[in-house]
Amino acid sequence: MQKKFNTVILLLILFLISPVKAQSAKIELTGNLHTDSKVLFDRYEYQTLPEISFQVEDKKSPFLAGLMSLVVPGAGEVYAGEYWKAAAFIVLEAAVITTAVIYDGKGDDQTEKFENYADENWSVVDYAEWLGDYKEADIDKIIILGTEGLPPWQRVNWAELNAAERHAATLGVGFTHTLPPYGDQQYYELIGKYHDYSPGWNDFSGDGNTNLLSPNFKFYSKERGKANDFYSVAKTAVIGIYLNHFLSALDAAWSTISYNKSLAVKMRVEQIQLANQVELIPTLKVSFSF
Repeated sequence: MQKKFNTVILLLILFLISPVKAQSAKIELTGNLHTDSKVLFDRYEYQTLPEISFQVEDKKSPFLAGLMSLVVPGAGEVYAGEYWKAAAFIVLEAAVITTAVIYDGKGDDQTEKFENYADENWSVVDYAEWLGDYKEADIDKIIILGTEGLPPWQRVNWAELNAAERHAATLGVGFTHTLPPYGDQQYYELIGKYHDYSPGWNDFSGDGNTNLLSPNFKFYSKERGKANDFYSVAKTAVIGIYLNHFLSALDAAWSTISYNKSLAVKMRVEQIQLANQVELIPTLKVSFSF
């Protein structure tokens, strides 16, 4: 009687776990409830359902983010949700632009200063007369008659002056350049760079020795050097602007890729063992990566 009762219970267990798929091998029962129930649970397995994983649909474009930051540094980072990075690139952009503008302005002011100094203290007429005294120049061809009282640069025939310089170059060392027209950037550079133009300074006292530099020549050279230093800082800042755009574009693209990977959604059906049955429960998992 006891064995029959145990067999009935085992049959009921089989009925209650009907969602469970049995193995194809034949199961032999002993009639002992404890032993047979252990055999049943060892030999049967639950159905395994696949887990479904997918990325969220709200993806952002790394290309668009990079393009935005290439135009305006920090814009792509805002698009990707990286607000602190965006602030850093924006602040850096403001800093390098400000530096470029300020130092370019300083360079312009310093340039105006040294050019005015040159106009007041260096004379192309004095230089031409020195060529006539020491380098066989025909001064009558160089200096224009009837121009007394005009600024020095309006009193000379520039073509004749350059011809005299080329002739001087054939006489010995020096005179590797010809003086550009007045107002040209090279005009202001050469008169404070090469010793050949020393005789044009109003405090020159070297006679035929152009290597004897006057105080005005030295002062002018330093003032022109200051302008070049200001422009150099401005140029470096401009390079910094381009570099900031490029780095921000790269960072924005990378930040967007990271953003797209940071949010994942997983959906699966889990099997839950209740007291008398197995339930299949749909579950949704959302995970964030930081």
